[in-house]
Amino acid sequence: MELEMAADELKAVVNRLRRAQGQIAGVIRMIEEGRDCEDVVTQLAAASRALDKAGFAIIATGLQRCLTDSEMAADGDREQMRARLEKLFLSLA
Repeated sequence: MELEMAADELKAVVNRLRRAQGQIAGVIRMIEEGRDCEDVVTQLAAASRALDKAGFAIIATGLQRCLTDSEMAADGDREQMRARLEKLFLSLA
């Protein structure tokens, strides 16, 4: 399944991923500096949420595309797409 997203959706996902990237870099710095464990875990949790949200946005786009194309797809194709999307959702759980 190719990733096809509208420009605004793509920008939002990329922004979330960049935010997570910055947060992960911050976690690394915090660990290297010997910062408080609670602060490190809080920042790590924020990075994890940002990654999850980006992943769910990407999957939601695939689901929307699947539903839009469902009238044209054969039953077997729909079942295969459903199974693939389910597997993707579960990979983020």
